[in-house]
Amino acid sequence: MVAALVPPPQFDTASFESYRPDPEYPSQAEAVEMCMRFAGKKSQTKSSGGFFGMFKRQPEMKPGIYLDGGFGVGKTHLLASIWHAHPGRKYFGTFLEYTSLIGALGYQEAVRTMRGCQLIAIDEFELDDPGDTMMMSKFLGELVDSGTSIAATSNTPPNALGEGRFAAQDFLREITKLADVFQTLRIDGTDYRRRDFEGHAVRVSDGSLARLVDERVKAGGVVAHDRFDDLIAHLAKVHPSKYIRMIEGVTALALDDVHELHDQADALRFVAFIDRVYDAEIPIIASGVSLDGIFAGGMIDGGYRKKYLRCVSRLIASTGAANIPEADHLS
Repeated sequence: MVAALVPPPQFDTASFESYRPDPEYPSQAEAVEMCMRFAGKKSQTKSSGGFFGMFKRQPEMKPGIYLDGGFGVGKTHLLASIWHAHPGRKYFGTFLEYTSLIGALGYQEAVRTMRGCQLIAIDEFELDDPGDTMMMSKFLGELVDSGTSIAATSNTPPNALGEGRFAAQDFLREITKLADVFQTLRIDGTDYRRRDFEGHAVRVSDGSLARLVDERVKAGGVVAHDRFDDLIAHLAKVHPSKYIRMIEGVTALALDDVHELHDQADALRFVAFIDRVYDAEIPIIASGVSLDGIFAGGMIDGGYRKKYLRCVSRLIASTGAANIPEADHLS
């Protein structure tokens, strides 16, 4: 499990140079500069203060950096860039992967294993479980005391009144004593995934799905083809830390008879699974209800709103990435 704590394949080559800031949102370029400094790289920004400005001392970086922003503004790309650029022993994982590691090894053994590393990168830091948040705060505090730097991201919904403005304050409040070690950085922008895939997740008829699966298999692909209900039932029997193993070698995911989810536990397990599918860049083909509309009963407006909105964004992108012919799309 420890050896698997590296960036997802799609971020194998992520770098500060390959991050493309949106000129309409200056905070993105500013974030690149700050993240470079945190990783120990020289800033690309030239001083405008003349000869003496060249020697202007930059404020000292804190041992932690928190990237706060909406969906699809490149936070994970920057987090992976920090990881690649940072020297020494380092780890990269989601909040769930770290809590799963602590659960598997035990708290003290997890601290012993991680102690002495130079960087812990945490993607999608979650604040909705007080117990897990307190445990991670204590865990990270022990590592910071031994000299470890911490980089973290979290999602805030874009363009939502009252949301997305106070995520940094929420984060700092919940991690209590660890708050002072973090420099918070707000990144504004629009979801890059929706730049290419607007509207709803692509859905197809049962007949089209069967044909598309057959075509991919004949072309040498490995397609995981299941009824939606069967997948949901199976996820309940497998620990989320093992979801990644379910999709090893899979080149496409096909789901029959997608429908709304009314059980929150089922929905949250599906969100965790889709995170792994998205990280592995596996396209999705689905029939039934459009996948962006499966969180029913007001779930998307409840306490797990951020998770569900992130999942919707990823489902739209993953079905769009399947390159399904327009003739097969259902309205």
